[in-house]
Amino acid sequence: MADFLVQDGQTYIFQGDSITDAGRRGAAAPFGAGYAKLTIDLVTAKYPERRIRWINKGIGGNRVTQLAERWTDDVIRHRPDWLSVLIGINDVHSYLRGGDPVVTVELYAEKYEEILSRTRDEVGAQMLLLDPFYITIDDGSPSWRAVVMEALPAYIEVVHQMAEKFGCRHIATHDLFAKHLQYRESEEFCPEPVHPGPTGHMIIANAIVEALTE
Repeated sequence: MADFLVQDGQTYIFQGDSITDAGRRGAAAPFGAGYAKLTIDLVTAKYPERRIRWINKGIGGNRVTQLAERWTDDVIRHRPDWLSVLIGINDVHSYLRGGDPVVTVELYAEKYEEILSRTRDEVGAQMLLLDPFYITIDDGSPSWRAVVMEALPAYIEVVHQMAEKFGCRHIATHDLFAKHLQYRESEEFCPEPVHPGPTGHMIIANAIVEALTE
């Protein structure tokens, strides 16, 4: 019989940017109104006996460089057993539009490896990595969306490489949304390509539960 891998008494941290944050520092505290909360709800419904300590540390607007700056406070000190990371779209935008710093693919890889190395070496948490995504089919017109779609695959490839290097579980989130876009308009999943609506967040939450079930 399939079982959810996060066990009773363990700690699970969601880490990322606004997609993970989803209002968790405001009216939707403490978990937000996005995929983190939906993941918790799905697990609670399926495994009511599990007393899992859930923590959401996503912060809107963050890049991987900012995750690295707050890693001790927001991850290491909590000694998680499990950690999921969804980061990258703000890094892509910083590269295309300029930022402080501009997160090139090389810097993205450097800082991503830094946070995963620290997590492995200092707390030994098991990790789940989610690809950054952009919910659109526009990959060829002279538009900003097409520009983002051209830059994004290099950042996604970094996540694939990190998942392989560190033995992490992995969700190809961008490919997952691309599959759904074969059947429905993008507006059914998000008001714009970056931030999912309820259905988009449910797709991510369901993928997390599936990735952590054996």
